[in-house]
Amino acid sequence: MTQTMRAIEITKPGGPDVLQPTERPMPQAGHGQVVIKVAFAGVNRPDALQRAGMYAPPKTASDLPGLEASGVIAEVGAGVTDWAVGDKVCALLPGGGYAEYVATPAAHCLPVPEGMDMKQAACLPETFFTVWSNVFTRGGLKGGERFLIHGGSSGIGTTAIQLAQHFGARVFVTAGSAEKCAACVELGAERAINYKDEDFVEIMKEAGGADLILDMVGGDYIPRNLSALADDGRLVQIAFLQGPKVEMNFAQLMTRRLTMTGSTLRPQSDLAKARIAQDLREAVWPLLAAGKIAPVMDSTFAFEQACDAHARMETSTHIGKIVLEIGGA
Repeated sequence: MTQTMRAIEITKPGGPDVLQPTERPMPQAGHGQVVIKVAFAGVNRPDALQRAGMYAPPKTASDLPGLEASGVIAEVGAGVTDWAVGDKVCALLPGGGYAEYVATPAAHCLPVPEGMDMKQAACLPETFFTVWSNVFTRGGLKGGERFLIHGGSSGIGTTAIQLAQHFGARVFVTAGSAEKCAACVELGAERAINYKDEDFVEIMKEAGGADLILDMVGGDYIPRNLSALADDGRLVQIAFLQGPKVEMNFAQLMTRRLTMTGSTLRPQSDLAKARIAQDLREAVWPLLAAGKIAPVMDSTFAFEQACDAHARMETSTHIGKIVLEIGGA
């Protein structure tokens, strides 16, 4: 391998145009790590937040954006026994995915599912780790329950719809256009609510209330979410696109036995992420290999067009995942 590589760096906090190509030293595989020659990298909201100066990477992580990628293992560190050079993988990353090579813990890698190409595989880790840990582990979703997903046409939303529907839940979503609502229904949602024209609180109340809500909006959605829950319902918060602060009356948490929880993926320990990877390998990867679920793809941008990929995401008109082609395959 060469000593330097191409990468996309954040030159300063700002809009998409601050993403610029650069040369960086090659990463090396530390103990328990692998280095991946990147084929494709997923583009996610946290990348945009980091670019804007609103989401600092952990001190031990690369300052380059990119939290998921697919590719071929190019180097194996000491202590790694599950992977070998040449293995095709997709991986959850601590950062650094917008580059030709990236290092990550070996336990955060998963095989590229049978029958799936590298482009699709790059869309799996960040989204599936997030959905599995928040919806099924933390949220405890069970078959037959009413499940409301905000942002149903996003990468998170399209993944949550498919997994929840497969495991027998009744799926409701919110989305901002007729096209997005139709896409969600096609994926398996029982009811898609256009939040610009309809009140999700009233619709969920008519359905009996949501047993679980997955929310990335925050702001004034928080009290509305509690109103939309059934008694003993759970709200799982994974982002605050409209802000984390709101004034509300919490008495109904006691009177209606509601649960509010949430998590972010990136700051969790390597062990916690390894456990999620193992759960996915056992419960979800066979479904991907069998073609029962699949990532919904929006668009692909060339390595040098990272700024255009971010601009596309920030229009919020996309349906599904956006990827960068780094090395292809």
